[in-house]
Amino acid sequence: MEVDLALLADAATIDASGKLNILGIFDRIATGSFPAQHPQMVLILRFSASVGDIGRHKVEISMTDPGGGRMVQMDGDMQLGPGRVGVTDGMKVPHVLHLEGLVFPAPGRYNFDVRVDGEHHTSVPLYVVGASAGGGVAAGGMHAVAGGAAPAEA
Repeated sequence: MEVDLALLADAATIDASGKLNILGIFDRIATGSFPAQHPQMVLILRFSASVGDIGRHKVEISMTDPGGGRMVQMDGDMQLGPGRVGVTDGMKVPHVLHLEGLVFPAPGRYNFDVRVDGEHHTSVPLYVVGASAGGGVAAGGMHAVAGGAAPAEA
């Protein structure tokens, strides 16, 4: 099993047919001060599984701070069934994890690390930056920023 899509966004849904709908993809947040709390975001993961992956899998997601310290840990089991009759070339399994009220104590690169059955599959970076003078973020406020180059690592 592989993770073939992993990103952060403002919102996402999965419709009855399994189609993933994503709104507001971002990889950085600007804030006027620290610590800062972001009201809501979603972590979107899509697993690509083969017929050989049918069964139970342990999924672990951890959020780490810029120093590598674990801030949030989410663990769960995913049970993959055989899927639709006649499908033999694998399946795509989307997941949307709602994250509300995350607090970021300092600027830097935060990571959402995804492990399946103990094996690291992907990391989704989130850059949290202080707004420059005149940057348009009210003190204590946060907003997601689309695009742009990643800030230089220290």
